[in-house]
Amino acid sequence: MTEQQPITATVVPTRQRLAFLPDVFTPRLMMQGEAMIYRQADQLSADYNGGLWAFYRLSNGGFFVAPDNDKRYTISVAGNGYEGEVSALAFGMTVTLFVLGSLCWIENEALRERFTDNYHQLRQYVLDQPEAGAVLAAID
Repeated sequence: MTEQQPITATVVPTRQRLAFLPDVFTPRLMMQGEAMIYRQADQLSADYNGGLWAFYRLSNGGFFVAPDNDKRYTISVAGNGYEGEVSALAFGMTVTLFVLGSLCWIENEALRERFTDNYHQLRQYVLDQPEAGAVLAAID
């Protein structure tokens, strides 16, 4: 039996930041994807008020974005009643999962499959994170 390697996250270097959003959302959907991230962050937390975001690539092919700070964010999810406080990283994972979940309904079949795969890749990564319980409760 082979042992499964842990999924790792790597911060996208500054010189590669401009290519990140067109790569993960496609050039055509890049601006829409970015707007969805900011809108979702704003909807989930009154503590969010803009700022720089860090981009992460996962070793399993997935990705996520997160505010580039050490703040904690209070999350309130109207759809399921979840309320809690999480780190900026966990907040970003939550925001990204919500955005990818929305994009799983896109009409283009190839993109639908891509964003569905990205959702599951990120969710798999979340399972091994310290704040997995909070992230999973928020997206449930």
